[in-house]
Amino acid sequence: MSVPHALLADFLAGIHLLYVLFVVGGEALILIGGLARWSWIRSVTFRITHLLAVAFVAVNDLLGNLCPLTIWEYRLREAAGQQAEWDITFVGRLFRAVIYHDLPVWAYSVLYVGFALLVVLTLIVFPPRRKHRRQPR
Repeated sequence: MSVPHALLADFLAGIHLLYVLFVVGGEALILIGGLARWSWIRSVTFRITHLLAVAFVAVNDLLGNLCPLTIWEYRLREAAGQQAEWDITFVGRLFRAVIYHDLPVWAYSVLYVGFALLVVLTLIVFPPRRKHRRQPR
C-alpha cells in the first residue's frame, strides 16, 4: 500500500466535500440571505462563482461524465492498492459517506439539473448587484 497515494486520495475526498458544501451551503445561504435581506449574498463574484460550480456539475453529468475529482480519487486509491470501498482509510470513508448515496443513476441527473435550475431561479429572484462606488464631491 502506498501511503502518499492514500493520503492524497483522502485529501482529494476532502476537497470534493468542500466543493459540495460550497454548492449546497452556498445555495442555502443565498435563499436565507435573500429572505433576510443580507446584502453580501448579492455579490456578483460570489453568485457567478456559485453558478459556475453548479453548472459544471449539471453539465458534466448530462454529458455522462464522472466528476473529475472522483476519477482522480479513484486513480489515487488504485495507486495506493485500495481495491474496495472498505479498504479506504477512515477519513476517506467519512468524506465519502457524506458525499455519496445509493441512488439510481438517473436520480443524480434529476438532482443535479433540478439544483442548477434552483440556482438560476434564485439568480432571478435575488439578483446579484454590483457595489455602487460613491462619487467624490
